[in-house]
Amino acid sequence: MFFTGDPTTRKRVDLGGRSSKERDRQKLLEQTRLERNRRLWFRQQNSAAIRIQKCFRGRMEVEAARFRVREEFHGTYGKHCQNVDWHCFGPDSEFLRQLCFFFNAKNADDFSVLVETCRLLLYFVQDSGDVVSLFAGIDYSLNHTLVEYRVKQLAFACLQAIYWNRNKLKDQLFVTPEESSLSTTILLQAVLLLIDPKLPWACKVVGYLVQRHVFTLFREIVLTVKESTLAHGSQGKMSLLEHVLILIVSHVGEKPCFCPNIDPRWSFSSQILTVPFLWQLFPRLKEVFSSRSLSQHYINQMALCVQNHANVLPSDLVPVFPGYACLLGNILETAALALSQPDCSFEMGVDLAAVATFLLEALPPIKSWSKGEGESRESSTLDEDDIVPGDEVATVVLDSNLKEQIINAIDSRFLLQLTNVLFGGISVVHSSENDGLDDKELAAVGAACAFLHVTFYTLPLERIMTILAYRTELVPVLWNFMKRCHQNQKWLSLPAQFSYLFGDAPGWLLPLAVFCPVYKHMLTIVDNEEFYELEKPLLLDDVKCLIVILRQALWQLLWVNPTSQPNSAKSASNTSLHKTQPVGVIQNRVSTVASELLTQLQDWNNRRQFISPTNFHADGVNDYFISQAAIEGTRAHDILKQAPFLIPFTSRVKIFTSQLAAVRKRHGAHGVFTRNRFRIRRDHILEDAYSQMSALSEEDLRGLIRVSFVNEFGVEEAGIDGGGIFKDFMENITRAAFDVQYGLFKETSDHLLYPNPGSGMIHEQHLHFFHFLGTLLAKAMFEGILVDIPFATFFLSKLKQKYNYLNDLPSLDPELYRHLIFLKHYKGDISDLELYFVIVNNEYGEQTEEELLPGGRNLRVTNDNVITFIHLVSNHRLNFQIRQQSSYFLRGFQQLMQKDWIVMFNEHELQLLISGSLESLDVDDLRVNTNYGGGYHSEHYVIDMFWEVLKSFSLENKKKFLKFVTGCSRGPLLGFKYLEPLFCIQRAAGTPTEEALDRLPTSATCMNLLKLPPYRSKEQLETKLLYAINADAGFDLS
Repeated sequence: MFFTGDPTTRKRVDLGGRSSKERDRQKLLEQTRLERNRRLWFRQQNSAAIRIQKCFRGRMEVEAARFRVREEFHGTYGKHCQNVDWHCFGPDSEFLRQLCFFFNAKNADDFSVLVETCRLLLYFVQDSGDVVSLFAGIDYSLNHTLVEYRVKQLAFACLQAIYWNRNKLKDQLFVTPEESSLSTTILLQAVLLLIDPKLPWACKVVGYLVQRHVFTLFREIVLTVKESTLAHGSQGKMSLLEHVLILIVSHVGEKPCFCPNIDPRWSFSSQILTVPFLWQLFPRLKEVFSSRSLSQHYINQMALCVQNHANVLPSDLVPVFPGYACLLGNILETAALALSQPDCSFEMGVDLAAVATFLLEALPPIKSWSKGEGESRESSTLDEDDIVPGDEVATVVLDSNLKEQIINAIDSRFLLQLTNVLFGGISVVHSSENDGLDDKELAAVGAACAFLHVTFYTLPLERIMTILAYRTELVPVLWNFMKRCHQNQKWLSLPAQFSYLFGDAPGWLLPLAVFCPVYKHMLTIVDNEEFYELEKPLLLDDVKCLIVILRQALWQLLWVNPTSQPNSAKSASNTSLHKTQPVGVIQNRVSTVASELLTQLQDWNNRRQFISPTNFHADGVNDYFISQAAIEGTRAHDILKQAPFLIPFTSRVKIFTSQLAAVRKRHGAHGVFTRNRFRIRRDHILEDAYSQMSALSEEDLRGLIRVSFVNEFGVEEAGIDGGGIFKDFMENITRAAFDVQYGLFKETSDHLLYPNPGSGMIHEQHLHFFHFLGTLLAKAMFEGILVDIPFATFFLSKLKQKYNYLNDLPSLDPELYRHLIFLKHYKGDISDLELYFVIVNNEYGEQTEEELLPGGRNLRVTNDNVITFIHLVSNHRLNFQIRQQSSYFLRGFQQLMQKDWIVMFNEHELQLLISGSLESLDVDDLRVNTNYGGGYHSEHYVIDMFWEVLKSFSLENKKKFLKFVTGCSRGPLLGFKYLEPLFCIQRAAGTPTEEALDRLPTSATCMNLLKLPPYRSKEQLETKLLYAINADAGFDLS
């Protein structure tokens, strides 16, 4: 700082806008606050130190007092209780008071004293037979408080001694009464004596033990020796430890019982039932626990915890044995026995379903199950879209034996017992006067649906679907519930104990999630007579109502209220078992199973129509939706792929043709120059087409192909291919290639084509030919050319990569189908028929025998496995025999036809895409969409005669005429309005001279043009036209 010569002092200005006084005030307040906190911390520190010192001094004094009492005890009764007699256990003796005061389970001398005390106790009771008088003297009522206190302390001391010395006593913990000399035997027998239910203090002693967390002690004792004693539990002898557990467990919950309620964290359910494979260790305890009163008591306790979303389970032993999974396995293993009790209550069934649902929900998803035992899944189960990539849940893996315990527990017996308990009092038929839904029915439906929904997406389905479909009342009960809700236009919400699953999801969501996969499975087993004639499992009127419900639900889920993010996964974290499932997960699953079921019902309707096809169309489909559906990536386009039946067939065809046109345009299919030209001999059309088309790349196949024909004389036929010759080539090549005489395809009794299972015996390169034929058919569809090839429905399903079932068999082999249905409904003993799991193939006189299952030659068909046999036979004929041919055909087909295009159509519609419809041969429609040239017009007399003649033609001649003028015997699928270019009739001669009138009509198929001379009479026109269309002279006539 330098002196400036100015004697005045410059005032400092605070640019913060506050005066120095205010700034100093804030600083003072902050300092005061800090000082106050510092003084408070010192006071708390001093108080804590005082409490610690006080506690320490108290402990030291207690230990000193115990030491003095222990020394006095040894002086009076001896270190080995050699001075103890019968009177020492009485109320006036200091023996038990002193022992209970100084006893320390970790002290070896104290342990020895306790063992000797228990040995003497057992000896005196055995000698006198009266344990009450031993402890209470003459009058128990006068001394009951003291006696109960001493008995409580002694019983707990025995268990505590075993707990703290469990590692030393590892080999003695599962002893039986016969090993009477062991210290563990003496201690456990003493406990059994003290908690005998006949004794007046039993209830209070057991209650005291439970309050002192005795189940936690038992848990640690059991886990210490679990592995080494698994084999011991199967020897048929009950251990003393199991006996003690049985007495304590069976007492809690019995009436009358005055035991206080305890924290669920220390209960039998949390501490003991979470021990892995508990029932292998304690098989007698399993029987006791399965009794109605016990299982209902403990399961109700667990259900209350579920309802309160409380996690009361102990820490996991190891990651592969999470507590919730062990608890689930042990509960389910006893559930079938508990549910089968004659007095099992409805509430017990609901509570069990709630607990099992909660625990199943915490299990790892299906992707983490080990491969092996029956891993094949129904298509509606959890797929890759249901799991978020990188989710931690995928890393959770359970022990394989634990998984097997859970899977095996949910067997036919368990499912039958659970559904019987839940649905036992519910009628599947309700009159119109009784349309209301009571609370019991709502609880039953909610419990069953919640449990089964979680089960479907966690465990393998093939073990349970057939049982649910055919041996329970699940489908009738759920349908009756859904039908009445739909009729009343009111869907009720789930019971409170299941609300955590899906929050505020609509009431129809969960019943549909369970009903759809089970009923869908039913439809794969049911035969045609049952469905159409006997109207089983549902009446056809009910099926119609079901279609409406599913259609409305699907439209609601996919379009009206779609999920923004359907992908989610379950939580399997043991720190928080409960995780509310996003509504999007259940909505995504229901939309999948509902669309699959509607697809299946549409297939049944296509086989024999029982409802108008328009009933499958959503009411909300409009022009805007159709325009959106044609754009990839839009919600409407996704609906088109997942549920195409919601959209009218004509609209889907328009989208399909527009997609094909866009692809053809991208590949320059309408360019002036053509790279690919075929030279085809008419008498070797198949060989020439195979060799030339097989050499083309996928890119070339999408481009234009021009064809020139060579007749039988080796002369190239007249005509320039503007598209018409290629159309003619495609019709001829497909007719030749798919001819049954060639041996690649066979015919059903209805003259429908399917791959010949024995094609390899005729053509060495048969699979390459199937690849070529797939490409050929795809090229015809790609170019919009209809070919007259009637395929069997079960083969068309292979183009959609679908599986065929029993109800598809009549189209292939009606006789075999009748025989299988006879077996299905056979009332006698099927094993008497001497059938085995083998099938005989007969191709071209050569018989071969194949096993349907490994070892099938030695596996007899019985009443229990006949359904499996029937479906294995169906699978062999419909899927297995033609698997190679279908696979190669599909590969060739998909070179040009994308899967997304084909999934828009069912098999019946796919046949229409391939061959068109005879209904499209509408002469009136053709007349409306016809142009005229060369002097002709719509009112010309020759034109009037022409249309009259064409109308009078037979269907076969109409097809020949159409082939003559367009190159294809079938018209456009959507009508002649879509024929490109439009059909045109042109005058063939300027003046009607005799020479001109003697000419035949000619055509230019590339232009869809008919050149018609001006004939004078209808008879002449008919004669000339019939001659022309039947000449079969190729393109020479033109």
